[in-house]
Amino acid sequence: MKSLFPIVFCFVIGSLNAQWKDNFADAVKVANEENKPIVLVFSGSDWCAPCIRFKKKILESEEFKNYAKANYVIYNADFPRKKKNQLPLDKLNANKTLAEKYNSTGYFPLVVILDKKESVLGKTGFNTKTSPGEYISLVNDFIQ
Repeated sequence: MKSLFPIVFCFVIGSLNAQWKDNFADAVKVANEENKPIVLVFSGSDWCAPCIRFKKKILESEEFKNYAKANYVIYNADFPRKKKNQLPLDKLNANKTLAEKYNSTGYFPLVVILDKKESVLGKTGFNTKTSPGEYISLVNDFIQ
């Protein structure tokens, strides 16, 4: 039983993050290969209360994760402030470049829906009254 735990743990962790990409170039590559839109999430993971609520209520919900895995490519352009959560410089610079292009107002959380050629299809924030299913519909309204 002990030898099975690491395998199950890795599978569970991998399946939770399967639709999330670690860098934007990979997100664009997968979007092109799989003909999927990119959901670009601007967040402040350790200081932005609405971002934290958005992550818990929508992004981490089973309904959203299951749907997103099959239908979206997701990239989180995070801007943490706490020293212990700082990103590597190359990732921070990449996120800043994305913010200059897609989030010049500095709004958090901001979700930008892009087609596979990186053209903006729509932008939205987060309303605490929105359910995961309603959020999926909102994102899909931009895509169609």
